Amino acid sequence: MTSPDPVRIALAPVTTDLLVRAITDGGAQVTELSQARALIWDGGPADFPAELPESVEWVQLFSAGVEEFFAAGIFERHPDVVFTSAAGAFAKSVAEHTVALLLAGVRYLPEQLRARHWRQQEFFPHIGTLRGATVAVVGAGGIGREVISLLEPFGADIIAVNRSGATVSGANVSETVPARRLPEIWSRTDHVVVAAPATPGTRHLVGKNELAQLKPHSWVINVARGALVDTDALVVALEDGSIGGAGLDVTDPEPLPDGHPLWELPNAIITPHDSNPPRLRTAAFADHVRGNVARFAEGRELIARIDPAAGY
Repeated sequence: MTSPDPVRIALAPVTTDLLVRAITDGGAQVTELSQARALIWDGGPADFPAELPESVEWVQLFSAGVEEFFAAGIFERHPDVVFTSAAGAFAKSVAEHTVALLLAGVRYLPEQLRARHWRQQEFFPHIGTLRGATVAVVGAGGIGREVISLLEPFGADIIAVNRSGATVSGANVSETVPARRLPEIWSRTDHVVVAAPATPGTRHLVGKNELAQLKPHSWVINVARGALVDTDALVVALEDGSIGGAGLDVTDPEPLPDGHPLWELPNAIITPHDSNPPRLRTAAFADHVRGNVARFAEGRELIARIDPAAGY
């Protein structure tokens, strides 16, 4: 009895040894696109194939955020193909960065790092703690759940927000709130972590009204997409001290231009979208590919399947 031929999967537009090994370790064989049942696409939407062979059933995309693929009409052009994103693949790296931003803000590190003389008494009133604080994690998907896990040892109480309201597990999760009830949480939380997907419905999720309901010590951490936070409203809130500060790995506009007010504000921490640096991202994506290839070869449900109706 002969063993079945391995599933044939194409890799484009760039072929790397790491991804070739991920495909073969997942139990498949790398082949030309014309002969493939699946495509691992490690490029962007601009050079995505205008046509796919009828044999292609599944496409794995390199990025976790896929709004640019929606804008380019990729999913509309290929309605019969299953697409998966890299959502969740980079969760550990991004979550680590998220907690670093939040801790830096709560412990008043930006001003301390700027200090050039001893200012102990001046700093004392601003230094806070995560112990007993409530943190709203808006977008309790892969990254959000990892953030929740990392915050548990710090004694923070979590309000998890997701689209469906399905219970998010965690010893420190006090409740899970569906996205439709998001307006209820702003006045009840000490800090906010934004990790939701970018869709037309999440643009300016955090705006003037939401910021006005936060506390003078509240920090807003955004590791999702810049457009989820209204930059102009955020600058005003930071300038007048109505919130404690903001830690932003993503901005709107991005890159943040020289001379923008956010660069000068002492209660803003800006990192240049590097919570998932290339050295870590490449290896994490290869692990994600390996797992999904194995699932595809075995006929199991794929991880991070994109829902065109939901927008992510």
